Amino acid sequence: MARGDPLDGQVLILAAAKASVPAERLPDLVDRVQSDLGPRFETYRRTYEAVYESPERWVFLVPPDHWDAVGDRVGLAPREREAVRRAHEEQLRRVGSETERREEFESALEIRSVVVVGVEN
Repeated sequence: MARGDPLDGQVLILAAAKASVPAERLPDLVDRVQSDLGPRFETYRRTYEAVYESPERWVFLVPPDHWDAVGDRVGLAPREREAVRRAHEEQLRRVGSETERREEFESALEIRSVVVVGVEN
């Protein structure tokens, strides 16, 4: 996968501006997480609600504590985990804006979190 997949470059820039980790580190963190999420794609499809799918990515709503488990598996520090979580949320917001579902997705984020899983072409 390309660097930063499955998140758009603009999303990474926006998330990096809000994150408490250096901006140049965020693409590497996203890549590390994608390396963990990609092989779990079928599990995500069976277990969680998919709110968007495209040839590049699927977006799943997950329990609020889901990023704790992902961060533990990948070995992310708390700030790194928060930065990656925010990046995935920003991607959902971008998808919501593009599909005229932003309000729906914002409401979902009040009670759940989001995971964006890249799909290898």
